[in-house]
Amino acid sequence: MLEKIYQSIADFEEENSLARKIRLERIEIFKDLISNLTPPLKILDVGGTEVFWDIMGFAGDEDYHITILNLSQVETRYPNIKSVKGDGRYMEEFPDKEFDIVFSNSVIEHVGNLEEQKKMAGEMQRLGKRYFLQAPNYYSPIEPHFFFPLFQFLPLPLKTLLLRNFTLGYFKKTPEKEKARELVDSIHLPKKSELEEMFPQCSIKNEKYLGFTLSFIVYGEVL
Repeated sequence: MLEKIYQSIADFEEENSLARKIRLERIEIFKDLISNLTPPLKILDVGGTEVFWDIMGFAGDEDYHITILNLSQVETRYPNIKSVKGDGRYMEEFPDKEFDIVFSNSVIEHVGNLEEQKKMAGEMQRLGKRYFLQAPNYYSPIEPHFFFPLFQFLPLPLKTLLLRNFTLGYFKKTPEKEKARELVDSIHLPKKSELEEMFPQCSIKNEKYLGFTLSFIVYGEVL
């Protein structure tokens, strides 16, 4: 029962899920922002997947040359998408302003604490003429990775205890204490004020559902 509820809300690859609906709306905003740019466009996706671009309709479209950067390189099926190995906080392999736009979706909360997130934000602005980033809201009523109400506000020992005894969202039950602790401490949801600090001069759109701000879209041009 819980798995079906989870799929209907949080599973992006489930066709009728809330997560997919929100992401489809998000990509329409992205398309609108780049609509006045002359193709072909070079896009760097920090921490993304080929599946995402396929679902969004960019895969196979030669107007978009997409580089996907992750901690490991993977095979890609489309000629306009390539995968490279790298760390979003340290992307020295690319020169300044190499890309028309640097994109990242639900990744910055995984790179570490605020100081580590600032490093990723700085690299995005160094490499891109423009940037488009989505991040979940620290004050969201449901933590979007563990799919548990107000999970981000709980003390670390309690979060660890919960994961040791239950499957939570994307994370399977993890009985080993240190491993469970590492997993629950690996995600740091940013606050809006922190995103404004990381991306000066940015515009921020609130992504809402039932009146709650679930996440933010941060976008802008690097001057």
